[in-house]
Amino acid sequence: MLRQSKFKIGYFADGPWSHRAFEKIVKDDTIEICFVIPRIDSSDTTLKNYAFKNKIDYLPSIKVNTTEFIQIACAYDCDLFVSMSFDQIFKEEIIDLPRLGIINCHAGKLPFYRGRNVLTWAIINDETEFGITVHFIDGGIDTGDIILQKMYPITDNDDYGTLLEKAYDGCSQILFDAIKQIQNNKYDRLKQAEIHRIGSYCGIRGSGDEFINWKSTSRNLFNFIRSISYPGPRATTFFKDNPIKINRAEIVPEAPIYINTPGQILAKTTKGFYVKTIDSFIEISELETSIRLKVGDKLGQ
Repeated sequence: MLRQSKFKIGYFADGPWSHRAFEKIVKDDTIEICFVIPRIDSSDTTLKNYAFKNKIDYLPSIKVNTTEFIQIACAYDCDLFVSMSFDQIFKEEIIDLPRLGIINCHAGKLPFYRGRNVLTWAIINDETEFGITVHFIDGGIDTGDIILQKMYPITDNDDYGTLLEKAYDGCSQILFDAIKQIQNNKYDRLKQAEIHRIGSYCGIRGSGDEFINWKSTSRNLFNFIRSISYPGPRATTFFKDNPIKINRAEIVPEAPIYINTPGQILAKTTKGFYVKTIDSFIEISELETSIRLKVGDKLGQ
């Protein structure tokens, strides 16, 4: 009896997103990871060690669309390329190289939440759920046909850290499931335009986007603060040019709406401070600062 050849994949990946998926894939005796390619500026020693431990070729500092890499990739004769938290754009020649194309796992509800920092944007937008999608890569950004998609709840108890943990686990499972469906030729392709003709994109967040605008509603500020909590950059305000990093805030039930100065510290609490917003006030319950704050101080100056 002839032994069936393994399903060969190339793994383009980086960071914690990729580790749990790697662990699932490498345990499957019917799949062979032919190579691992990290981001060019990767500091991910975990993925590198995984590759060495499992005797998988580890190819750092690769620019995927070059003639040199295409020649290297051809020699592996992969059935499928898999992208997980990879940051290079695949062009047509490399997309067409593996027999079954390239798939990507995206922690966003496609065709909405394409782009970057989607977990942060989902919280900022007060979503009650976020999606994880596996899709084929085409010439656009997160626009290829959907293979699998799963939704996960967002509650007021969630923050950036808890969504990351859900996404790490969710991505590993759904990506592995998609690989197995493609391997067994038992998968569907859903064009994103069938869900929504346009979809939406999220821009990358950068330096300065963490600064708090106290002239926002309490609900918006609550969402903003938890959207970039640790291990994110944390929301930042100032008092007399001294930075104050805020990691947690809480909605105050039945807080009255009245006119006052947004950003002013109204009272001390057992957890921290009440701070005025444009419509009511919120409780700042976890912060880091080198200065002593007191009632009456006006934050954001």
